[in-house]
Amino acid sequence: MKPSTTNVTLRRRLVWSSAILIALVPSVSVTLSAQSPPPVQGTIALEGTVKTFYRAVNTIIVTTIDGVDHVYHFTKDLVVHGGKGRGPDALEGLREGSTVVVHYTVTEAEASAREIDRIGDEGLKVTEGVVTRIDRGRKQITIRFDDGKSETLRLTDRAAAEAAKDVDQAETAAVKVIVYYSDEAGRKVAHFYKKAS
Repeated sequence: MKPSTTNVTLRRRLVWSSAILIALVPSVSVTLSAQSPPPVQGTIALEGTVKTFYRAVNTIIVTTIDGVDHVYHFTKDLVVHGGKGRGPDALEGLREGSTVVVHYTVTEAEASAREIDRIGDEGLKVTEGVVTRIDRGRKQITIRFDDGKSETLRLTDRAAAEAAKDVDQAETAAVKVIVYYSDEAGRKVAHFYKKAS
């Protein structure tokens, strides 16, 4: 039995459609990979609440305000601000729901916590104001409060290096920020600041 002309035509169209699709797939994947953002380099800071702390495997899970869980691994040289003691031992008092800022780096698929700031209670204090000056060289940030008073806080090395660049535009526009700080030797030291929403 001889195939009908309609069947032959349909088969040819199917073969050509498949060939065109196969030819397009590599170019689409190259285009998509070319458009993906470059991998993040350096230290990144993320604020959230503690969901779980696994001391035995040196892991902490933090949930951000949008409900996303982030897993961070840490080593014994972890720096903890606002905790009792040094290193991972300072995390022992963290409870579920405690607010923290995690400073981390990403290598391959793993996020490694370098520093954790405990916020509130016995941890870092929080204040809010308008940035009037940032001096990364001197590691200082000056903010003006709602009552009109201004104060200059010292920035930690990490805060000076990783703070949001959009806050640097404070020279030309009033940028409201939230500052997380501690009192150290009678002076306020900003460990992290971010643009207020």
